[in-house]
Amino acid sequence: MAFTKIEHFEREYIDAHHDSALNVTTGVEDQPIVNPYFVRKRRRTLSTEEYVDGILKGDITILSQAITLIESNNPTHYAQAQEIIERCLPHASRSIRIGITGVPGAGKSTFIEAIGGMVASLRHKLAVLAIDPSSERSGGSILGDKTRMESISSNPDIFIRPSPSAGSLGGVARKTRETIVLCEAAGFDVIFIETVGVGQSETAVHSMVDMFLMLQISGAGDELQGIKRGIMEMADMMVITKADGENIHKAELAKVQYQGALHLFPMPESGWRPKVYTCSSVDKTGLEEVWKGVEEYIEHIEQNGYYAANRNRQNKYWMYESINEVLKSSFYQNPEIEARIADVEARVLDAKLSSFIAAKELLDIYFKEK
Repeated sequence: MAFTKIEHFEREYIDAHHDSALNVTTGVEDQPIVNPYFVRKRRRTLSTEEYVDGILKGDITILSQAITLIESNNPTHYAQAQEIIERCLPHASRSIRIGITGVPGAGKSTFIEAIGGMVASLRHKLAVLAIDPSSERSGGSILGDKTRMESISSNPDIFIRPSPSAGSLGGVARKTRETIVLCEAAGFDVIFIETVGVGQSETAVHSMVDMFLMLQISGAGDELQGIKRGIMEMADMMVITKADGENIHKAELAKVQYQGALHLFPMPESGWRPKVYTCSSVDKTGLEEVWKGVEEYIEHIEQNGYYAANRNRQNKYWMYESINEVLKSSFYQNPEIEARIADVEARVLDAKLSSFIAAKELLDIYFKEK
């Protein structure tokens, strides 16, 4: 049996000092890392009735499992998830849905952590749906908002659910709206939806919330002005964050500038002129004023009927979005399409076929199969 140089040296040392107090024992054999007696227990599959009962009782564990079921691409899971959503729907629509966006570095997670604790102290139950960008390798969340919001993650009245965007448009999780329904049925009366940043995701989030809140920082310059214009038109409220220390004066100046810019926009359909606030998530200043502004806005749109009209418009929008999603999935999962699409794509790349004729050819195959 061949030995390495180190093992050979150890053997010579042991033979030379076998009668010495410096004698080195050979030790024991390496033990297996995994306990050989460990048996992984398979999680018991819950029935639809058990899921619904657990959600309505506010069981966070069952709520989390139900959301995982919604996010699954397994056809069996999809069918059960839709049944759960249908059963929970009569118990939903009892919350304030707030979309929170802002440029990267505006402190969205820190702001949510600070104001979330205050909201919970006002006897509200808060659900935070933090939409994370997906890892290209694992497909999972890469920001981990649940670990970043340490001070509120252990609060029993606050539920934090980071969801990977899974490559969907603009980073918006595909099943976020269904998750909102389950959270409302579980008794959460305030829902925060945090987006990954300024981009196309804001349009989708805007179509599922009652209020759109934009975070901004002072001294950001005009580098993002082209993006900010479109997002600012959707904002129902703007908050200048990090208004603490030497930055207070800059934050107040930015507040005046943004308030002036917002007055240049046409009056929104809600009939509410967006306001600008300043706050510090670290010093916990300005948060009460921000939440009071939220309550004033919700009261305003409930009184003028915009709240109900907006919810109805959103329901209609997501009905058509769901149809489009199912049709798209059905097309690409069709066996005949799967068998032909690579060949058609190659002909397009070789300039033997135009994109439009290629699309018509594939659609003709799909509809003939139907």
